[in-house]
Amino acid sequence: MPSSAPARRIEWRAARVIETRDETPHARTLVLDVPEWPGHHAGQHVDVRLTAEDGYQAERSYSIASAPSSRYLELTIERLDDGEVSPYLADVVQPGDVFELRGPIGGYFIWLPQLRRPLALIAGGSGIVPLMAMLRLRAMLDDAPSAHLLYSVRSPEDVIYGAEIERLAASDARLSVACTFTRRHAPDWNGYTRRIDRMMLEEAIPALGESPLIYVCGPTSMVELAATELVAIGHPPAAIRTERFGPSGTNGNR
Repeated sequence: MPSSAPARRIEWRAARVIETRDETPHARTLVLDVPEWPGHHAGQHVDVRLTAEDGYQAERSYSIASAPSSRYLELTIERLDDGEVSPYLADVVQPGDVFELRGPIGGYFIWLPQLRRPLALIAGGSGIVPLMAMLRLRAMLDDAPSAHLLYSVRSPEDVIYGAEIERLAASDARLSVACTFTRRHAPDWNGYTRRIDRMMLEEAIPALGESPLIYVCGPTSMVELAATELVAIGHPPAAIRTERFGPSGTNGNR
């Protein structure tokens, strides 16, 4: 039955930067204090608005990286050299700076603790950001479902949250992690070295019988290929949730 309660208005709020962390040579995490932040679900995003001295404004959407219970909001920004907003956020902004954001936004690409089915996460590049919020939330649960992460990046230097992902996997036998490097890898690397394909999906995510919930996030071409192959393998479309980055994506002109 539809709720008769009015929809909550999403307001612009002032976000103050309290810390920055370099994740890769091209990506940086901003730790933000957002007064009266209403809370969020893992997988949601925010709109960020920058205003120049002459009044010109630019807006972009960025996924939330922090777990819902975190004290501060975290966004991880990957710099696009031809971007209008990301170069400022990734290179220029410093602790003490303030900009506007509104959110949380999105009700489809979210993971809730009560969804107890096995979790399969497939990321390309900065598509790891909302999936990291899910992994962080999962790590706080006493009886977390099994989880599998397949992460595609160009090179080892491009792995976002690499050390944290390694720690999570090392401390949790029910979390498996597989990376694939599409351009360059270490000489002693014995894992995947190609773009995501059907064979890789069959090997790296739970079997059909486990009925996993699957979240795919990254560039449009990767997301569409992965979703198509997952359905071809036999996973029901209703179990696959996708979010695309890029001009036609729901979360990003970065």
